Amino acid sequence: MLTREKIEELKLDPKKYNAEDILAVDGNDQPDMSVKVYDLSLTRNVVQMFLALIIFTWLMLRIANRYKKGVGVTTAPKGSQSLLEPVITFVRDEVAKPNLGHKADKYLPYLLTVFFFILINNIFGLIPGSANVTGNIAFTVVLGVISFVVILFSSNKHYWGHIFNPPGVPIGVKFILVPVEILSVFIKPFALIIRLFANMVAGHIIIICLISMIFIFGELSSYAGWGASPLALAFTIFIYFIEILVAFLQAFIFTMLTAVFVGQAFEGEHHGGDGHDEAVII
Repeated sequence: MLTREKIEELKLDPKKYNAEDILAVDGNDQPDMSVKVYDLSLTRNVVQMFLALIIFTWLMLRIANRYKKGVGVTTAPKGSQSLLEPVITFVRDEVAKPNLGHKADKYLPYLLTVFFFILINNIFGLIPGSANVTGNIAFTVVLGVISFVVILFSSNKHYWGHIFNPPGVPIGVKFILVPVEILSVFIKPFALIIRLFANMVAGHIIIICLISMIFIFGELSSYAGWGASPLALAFTIFIYFIEILVAFLQAFIFTMLTAVFVGQAFEGEHHGGDGHDEAVII
């Protein structure tokens, strides 16, 4: 692995090679330019996402297989079924149906996937030494882009008609309103991205600041350091429990807003008795 000193020592082109690039060497520890090295090493974030995916898939297949065998169908759910069935029912009845109406079952698999994948990664991020995946802007950007694509593919002519030709609006106002409406199309996924990222980073920053207070006061005086320790630890534990609540809350909010935005995308479709309420603008 190259360093700045190594690049200068080997007289490599600094425009072509950067620090932390991997370069093949021969038996004499000299660069072998005939060999191309591809860095496929996994970061902690990637490894944790794979673990979250494995755990999520295992849980869902385990529960599905139990239902196929008749366990929990005619009787009360048992084990992991009793833990996750209320959550799945909550997402279906309180998130999907009120916002998506007759199309709730169509989008429910995606909403459940988003909810549980964010939740599992949020909880993993609270384990000391693990990676805060949902506090990585790249992770939330990908989720936001996926939701953006789902929203676009769910839209219809009524949705775009209200954006490019708002009914009942004077011509002069349309020149102002139409650009704002077009901008709102991109603001929706941006809000999803920033909200999840900011909330998951904020809690970790607060915990780091509280723990750092011990060392800051310790540099001033050992007595001040020991005196600040109980207060800092007490607030850290309090914030940690708040973070557990936020982990569930942010998974719910991301899923809820995704359902709301998708519901807005096919507004104008009227189906009697489908339970589809008016879209909520957030």
